Amino acid sequence: MANVEVIKAKLDEYGLRKGSKIEQIRVAAYCRVSTDTEEQLESYKSQVQYYTELIESRKDWILVKVYADQAITGTKADIRDDFMRLIHDCMVGKIDMIITK
Repeated sequence: MANVEVIKAKLDEYGLRKGSKIEQIRVAAYCRVSTDTEEQLESYKSQVQYYTELIESRKDWILVKVYADQAITGTKADIRDDFMRLIHDCMVGKIDMIITK
């Protein structure tokens, strides 16, 4: 069984107190394709469009950003620039939820 580390959001940095109601959840999406073939690039565009439309269609969600890495291997996180930006933004409390495939 894998170990999972839970990193709690730093809500008090944004003026929220325990028990306060959050009107909108700050949502980010992450998209990635591993090659630059035409088929993969079309998949990449479709993913970005799908997640943008999904997040913007929800009144209880606010789009932070669609983070996306194109034609980059999935085996090494440190070379996926937008993935690393996504992790950083989560760590500093800018994102409440991530959706990805």
